[in-house]
Amino acid sequence: MKKNILTGSLGLLGLTALLAACTPTSTPPTYECKTGSTVTNIGDVQGNADASPLVAPNSAVIVTVRGVVTLDAQNAANGPTGLGGFYVQDVAPDGKADTSDGLFIYTATNPVTVKVGEVVEVTGTVKEFNGLTQLDTVTSVTSCGETTLPVPVAVTLPLASATALEPTEGMRIRIAQTLTVTDTFTLGRFGELGLSSGGRLFNPTNGQGGDAASNKLRTIRLDDASTKQNPTTIPYLNGTDAQTATRRAGDTVTGLEGVLHYANGAFKVQPTRAPVFVNANFRTAAPKDVGGTVKVAGANVLNYFTTLGSAGRGASNATEFTRQKAKIVAELRALNADVITLMEVENNGETALDDLVAALNTAAGSAEYASVKTGRVGTDAIRVAIIYRPARVEPVGAAQIDTNAVYSRPPVAQVFRDRAGKGVFTVMANHFKSKGSCPTTGDTDQGQGCWNTLRVEQSKAVLAFSDRLKVTDPDVLIMGDLNAYGAEDPIKTIEAAGFESLNKRIPAADRYSYQFNGEFGYLDHALASSSLGAQVSGITEWHINADEPVVLDYNIEFKKHPECTGNSCDSPDLYAPTPYRSSDHDPVLVGLNLKADTDPVIPLTLNVSGDDTVTAGQPYTLTYSTGGTPDSVTVTWGDGKTDTFTTPTGTATHTYATAGSFTVTVTAKRGATTTTATKTVTAQPVVTAGGVYFSEYVEGGSNNKAIEIYNGTGSAIPAGSLGVNLYSNGSATPSTSNVFTLAEALPAGATYVIVNPGADAALKAKANTESSVTNFNGDDALELVLNGTRADVFGQIGTDPGAGWGAGDTFTADRTLRRKAAVMAGDTNGTDAFDPATEWDGFAKDTFDGLGQR
Repeated sequence: MKKNILTGSLGLLGLTALLAACTPTSTPPTYECKTGSTVTNIGDVQGNADASPLVAPNSAVIVTVRGVVTLDAQNAANGPTGLGGFYVQDVAPDGKADTSDGLFIYTATNPVTVKVGEVVEVTGTVKEFNGLTQLDTVTSVTSCGETTLPVPVAVTLPLASATALEPTEGMRIRIAQTLTVTDTFTLGRFGELGLSSGGRLFNPTNGQGGDAASNKLRTIRLDDASTKQNPTTIPYLNGTDAQTATRRAGDTVTGLEGVLHYANGAFKVQPTRAPVFVNANFRTAAPKDVGGTVKVAGANVLNYFTTLGSAGRGASNATEFTRQKAKIVAELRALNADVITLMEVENNGETALDDLVAALNTAAGSAEYASVKTGRVGTDAIRVAIIYRPARVEPVGAAQIDTNAVYSRPPVAQVFRDRAGKGVFTVMANHFKSKGSCPTTGDTDQGQGCWNTLRVEQSKAVLAFSDRLKVTDPDVLIMGDLNAYGAEDPIKTIEAAGFESLNKRIPAADRYSYQFNGEFGYLDHALASSSLGAQVSGITEWHINADEPVVLDYNIEFKKHPECTGNSCDSPDLYAPTPYRSSDHDPVLVGLNLKADTDPVIPLTLNVSGDDTVTAGQPYTLTYSTGGTPDSVTVTWGDGKTDTFTTPTGTATHTYATAGSFTVTVTAKRGATTTTATKTVTAQPVVTAGGVYFSEYVEGGSNNKAIEIYNGTGSAIPAGSLGVNLYSNGSATPSTSNVFTLAEALPAGATYVIVNPGADAALKAKANTESSVTNFNGDDALELVLNGTRADVFGQIGTDPGAGWGAGDTFTADRTLRRKAAVMAGDTNGTDAFDPATEWDGFAKDTFDGLGQR
């Protein structure tokens, strides 16, 4: 039997050999270069270091190289934008492992006709461009025929060193292993994805191990063979339907092939074969089940501002706000929580919070949610807040606010009783100092982001606040965006005091809520006091934001939307009113099975808030909230007037007849027990409109637009008193989506510069703030309003002059205009004829040097 098998095998081998002899052998295409040029090996051009040895500091080195075209990514004339050139790989490699055989040929706006597989001789100047070795100023490209492409070099991650890819720069490569999408941030803007080996990358201080250096060795970027920003087709998405289109972090790709490019400080694979992604990290319609009879959530709502165009905070206009609101409502309703702590709500009293609650209730078709009333909390532009379901839980006493000056945004706490199970617990909403806006000295980044020392102090203050809260009930749940990852000092400080970090109950691979620079971690925390920990039934982080591309958010800039302004409205608008990319943070959800408690005794507490300044003769509003059900609340205004209230929470209004500084004293009384809070209020003199006016106007290239306001009244103008309205295209009514209110005081003799968000960096450097109120052209009118009274007008309201008003140097289009020095007051007649030459001097387009000085 064995012999028969062997004989059969030999017979089969013989037949195979016979067939092979009869079959023509495939030969590679031939090529011949007849130029007679002296050819420099590409390896000699590349050298064995980061920069080419042929790049001379004071002279141009011209060489001729010979190679096969591996990727044509030129900018087509009046067509698609590529990389501005093509890649060749030497047909006679030098055989050295430390030099690359590939080279980028930069043709810029003068593309040449080449095709992949074609052998060419190219003559040009050796240059380094931001770390990429290339031939520039190409003088000739000669075709020699065609040949087979070189076999891709096998690349494996993690890399052996930070420079390991340098010898393959410009060459065909293949990464056979499975890579994970770990960075989607620039997908919509630049057509790029960050990929990593060994799964997604975690921030080294999140608790999953690793370090920054090893993370970099695990990473490579996948590009789209184009330098175009805001591509008309976003690559690598899983579809084009706005309801479902995405490419989530955690998805995978295997067998990546392409040419290795270098740009923006990173190696990038320019694919030569379309990558095939696996949707390994599916969206979920709801968070994982956390059990419990009561659910508490924490959600960062990414600058929910009803004041539109607020210096880059929140929505720029009404359309964006409608889109933002729909996403936030979809997220909060899907959480299905009974108590929700919110971060980044506009700190404008109850206005923004009431708007969000109203939207939630409209979507529910009933009064499902109510808010904990606190009024303005602290002085930051954003605040924390708490909403709840009155049908499921009831507040016990009023909200408590910790006024310790260490906070960036004071925490808010509220005691609740579970209506069904009668369990009592306290929820504290927090938002610690961010890691950004770094100082040059002091609390700098020492490995945990800037301001880490301050965040530790904020953790200590939270612990002191929680001790006071425990007097009412020991079950305290600390929630919020603490701007610290799980293994950083602020979290360790709270844990060391006996609180349990509930996030650590989540499996390590799933323990994240935020992505920065391709690294994941959780900044959004839930920490339970020791008595509450045993009553926690579950916790999850719902990954609807951190994994999603930013391009899916509510913003309309750079997108094909009717209200997108500028020259870069190219990307598809993939917005959908779904929870996905409603914010940049994932929400956290905690389930509780509370033990029944007796009715707590609420200490008598008192919080007051209000603006620091008011104009004499104008109403001033103070918000107060109490805990412990006082019999009365008395407000002594400091000018001899007193008001008494019997409601535990509310507002008090008073008008100061004269200017001055006043100490307001608020006293809550319950029987023989009293508690007191004070606030200093400065009543400023009445400011008339005569001396505040537009002092400079910039209508420059693209979005280089700005308006300057000068306060020549002799007195400071209080915050909230000044506003600017834009009247577009001859309209007699201002644009509701392009308005601006100055949210800070304007000192006497000071200027205030408002710049378009899309302006160049040189113009933005002159800005006090950015606002869409500068979305004007030369034919649009601007109105300055002080305390509801028109102070100045630029242009003529209700009239469309065509391209602009005036002529020559003072034409209002493509010019900078500066108010003449003799002008000391604004033009309050908005409908009379406007001749800018009367009160304005003209300067060349994009002149910015006068901004900020009158």
